[in-house]
Amino acid sequence: MRIALYTLGCKVNQYETQAMEQELTTQGHELVAFEEPADAYIINTCSVTAVSDKKSRQMIRRAKKMNPHAIVAACGCYAQTHTDEVAALGIDLVGGTGQRMEFLRQLLAAAEEKRQRVLVDDALHRHEFEVLPAGGQMSRTRAMLKVEDGCRNFCSYCIIPFARGPVRSLPVAEAVRQTEQLAAEGYREVVLTGIEISSWGQDLSGEQSLVDLLEAVSEAAGDMRLRLGSLEPRTITEDFCRRASRLKNLCPHFHLSLQSGCDETLRRMNRRYDTARYLESVALLRAYFSGVAVTTDLITGFPGETEEEFEKTLAFLRRCAFAQIHVFPYSIRPGTRAAAMEQVPKSVKEARAARAGQVAAELHEKYLRSCVGQIFPVLFEQAGEDGCFVGHAPNYMEVAAAGENLHNCLRSVRITGVDGSVLKGEILL
Repeated sequence: MRIALYTLGCKVNQYETQAMEQELTTQGHELVAFEEPADAYIINTCSVTAVSDKKSRQMIRRAKKMNPHAIVAACGCYAQTHTDEVAALGIDLVGGTGQRMEFLRQLLAAAEEKRQRVLVDDALHRHEFEVLPAGGQMSRTRAMLKVEDGCRNFCSYCIIPFARGPVRSLPVAEAVRQTEQLAAEGYREVVLTGIEISSWGQDLSGEQSLVDLLEAVSEAAGDMRLRLGSLEPRTITEDFCRRASRLKNLCPHFHLSLQSGCDETLRRMNRRYDTARYLESVALLRAYFSGVAVTTDLITGFPGETEEEFEKTLAFLRRCAFAQIHVFPYSIRPGTRAAAMEQVPKSVKEARAARAGQVAAELHEKYLRSCVGQIFPVLFEQAGEDGCFVGHAPNYMEVAAAGENLHNCLRSVRITGVDGSVLKGEILL
């Protein structure tokens, strides 16, 4: 069959789509772009906000219009948490956030028998980690390795624990096996990803934590660079930094989830840290990792946020001196506690997002300027403009340098300047 897939949402969704692509290719099916005629369409949905739900519905309807005779299937978080809504769209197969290989088997069955199938379990009662193939279809540069699924934090604005269930961890031995396989396939960098990788190991026997996994994977990775996905501040301890800083292939880029720089707002969010603990994490990273890039996410206009609380957040952003900040105005997620709280007007949320964005831009430029004159090993990924190739330094800053046919090549680059959000450099021979 000709099969098209479309992914909304996070890196975990992207990883799981890639795993399905690999399985379908192994079975002999042809993968085509979503805009092309296909015999089957798969939409991997997202439900992190109400806007995500809307986009998921739009893509399902779009697939049905492109080929009314095709099999249309949906999986992912929106299909998991709003199964009836998705089924009501009249598609052939509804899956959730688990049982991906069974989902594909049901897709093929649906192609033979035209009746709607629903394959959605109760996520809160999952106990096993579903092992899926790592890697990707189109590139041998950077691969994702999903090492964890689920979350038990239950932040007041988030529905993901209900969509993904409790914490489940990929065992060390399997993580090592997949890492060795990725290295053998020619990948140059592997990203450890998951819904909440800071909780890796909590469900495994023995006292295992993320740094134990990190050490094992680092050894298996050999010359491959190793990069971490988003972390909770609690992960960053003296022991973590001491052990992680010894790993020569670990990239000094740490994305620490923040959401707010005000303790009162953090309590309403039901986050498991305060600003003092967050600052401790940032200080530890800077003490152990030279030139470290600390990046984060920020929500503005969270329910109940006052102007004073927002000003505290802006001051905290400057105090942390982040290398990069992703700013989002709060979006109501029906079904969460925050949805029932007193809401901040939309205009105020957006205005605060714009103000926070200005601070983010200032800090980002300052960090980029600090890189000028330094030499970084850059992993080049794709051709850019004006005869340049573009890639990423270990700190995950984007670098452009003149050169041809540099895909998947690692080169030493001296940074000579800044062009917007990109570092400009020259390759050292």
